Amino acid sequence: MNLYTLMERRAKQSGPIRVGVIGAGKFASMFLTQAASTPQIHVVGVADLNVPKARAALKRTGWADDRVSAANLADALASGATCVLESSEELITRPEIEVILEITGNPLAGTHHALTAIDNAKHVVMVNVEADCMVGPILAERARAAGVVYAMAYGDQPALICELVDWCRTVGFDVVAAGKGTKYLPEYNWSTPDTVWDHYGFTAEQLAGGDFNPQMFNSFLDGTKSAIEMAAVANGTGLLPQDEGLQFPPAAVDDLPHILREQNVGGVLSRRGTVEICSSMYRDGTEVPNNLRWGVYVTFEARTDYAVQCFAEYGVHTDETGRYASLYRPYHMIGLELNVSIANAVLRGEATGSPIGFHADVVTTAKKDLVPGDVLDGEGGYTAFGKLAPAARSLALGALPLGLSLYAKVVRPVAKGSTVTWDDVQVDESMLAYRVRKELEASVSNTTH
Repeated sequence: MNLYTLMERRAKQSGPIRVGVIGAGKFASMFLTQAASTPQIHVVGVADLNVPKARAALKRTGWADDRVSAANLADALASGATCVLESSEELITRPEIEVILEITGNPLAGTHHALTAIDNAKHVVMVNVEADCMVGPILAERARAAGVVYAMAYGDQPALICELVDWCRTVGFDVVAAGKGTKYLPEYNWSTPDTVWDHYGFTAEQLAGGDFNPQMFNSFLDGTKSAIEMAAVANGTGLLPQDEGLQFPPAAVDDLPHILREQNVGGVLSRRGTVEICSSMYRDGTEVPNNLRWGVYVTFEARTDYAVQCFAEYGVHTDETGRYASLYRPYHMIGLELNVSIANAVLRGEATGSPIGFHADVVTTAKKDLVPGDVLDGEGGYTAFGKLAPAARSLALGALPLGLSLYAKVVRPVAKGSTVTWDDVQVDESMLAYRVRKELEASVSNTTH
């Protein structure tokens, strides 16, 4: 409740919080436009392989030219300006920088950046959910050992969902389900970058005038991003995915306590204490009125009859039993809210969500019949999509985690809709992300034997 007061006190006593940003895409731009008018935050440097793109992002988000004129990081620290540079390593290893924002979206690069930042005593705000759901439990463990914070990004849906779950448990309700809304139909699983705009309905004029990445947008559509985010929530809360993964039931906000509850009481869930996503579209393609497409929710049950009575007395919207209720937030503001993670990490030593175990995984699932010689093209591409699974089920199947699917070479046939396993592909085993992932799998295997 007093986070802003702590930020002001810190700025007066020892100057603004010093932040380094890696990646200059949409999420970073949303953060930068807020940081431009937050004197308690000093963005010391923005690193991107495409330096002109990073400069354009700063200009577009309200940064005056003289604020991005620093020739190097030393100059930026001395002047209070910002340096735009290509080298993420230089940014990460600069001693004065306190927090690294990893916003590349690349799980391979993200793993390297996070580990290097932790080794250099930096707090890490991991916007890169793709890396987090693949190796996050290891990264969080390394951060704890190093005495730094490894955090989900506040404003992004996983952190906001974890916050709702934490509220629910803190006040004493029993968590039934937690998740978010999205636009989903079953046929979207097979969407490719060639078909994605047909589903979104953007016009040629809109596409020509905007910064639209078809593979990124397709990952939101084909269910991959939903699986990634729910895996992060499960790993950050201990909620366990259903064996069948995500069902994407259509639901309006008033339907949440009716639909997001167990099957034996009239809902759709095959287990309690799980994650689920509600679709903003009915299966016939029509839109659900008053849907939760941009929002997040938690469904919970009162533990006593007196609490049920209080629900009724104070107008809480429940199911017909009066015991199940939901709390939701209708939208999230993504990078516009990221300062909350930065301030919590530095001023309170707390994460806005962080993995507490390996409970969920995102398994690579074939979008088409794959044959030897095919090369997988990663999240949102033509060859595969991500599907949520309990971690134990993923390990039992020997499933290939989606984060390591990019450039994996198929060595034996995989039928459309089937899980792609480690044995089905050839992966570059020299990659750091591969080694960290295998460390995670080994740690889980050791604790179950």
